[in-house]
Amino acid sequence: MQNRRQIGTEEEALAAVFLKAQGYEILEQNFRCRLGEIDIIARDGSALVFIEVKYRRNAAYGTPTEAVNLRKQQKICKVADYYRMKHRVSDGQACRFDVVAIQGRNIRLIRDAFPYCFY
Repeated sequence: MQNRRQIGTEEEALAAVFLKAQGYEILEQNFRCRLGEIDIIARDGSALVFIEVKYRRNAAYGTPTEAVNLRKQQKICKVADYYRMKHRVSDGQACRFDVVAIQGRNIRLIRDAFPYCFY
């Protein structure tokens, strides 16, 4: 039986393949800093996209999108701010936050899933 980390790694790899098929250019996976982690950072056209991947085997504990609550969104925004500072991304660069929701074998991309959150 696999542990949560192994499952998460497999689902994030599946999400990356899915995103590439949608035309995304993957820049980084599992970007970590002391503030937290962003699963995938990609470019979609001219937009820099910060992507959260959420997996649920079934809906018994809620849907994958429900797991990306306000608190999680705020954490992702903080890490995105750090990434933008570290990589000297200009303030004029279009950025957005997407979610890849995986439930069982169904994959759904939610573009612009939430706005930038102040904290």
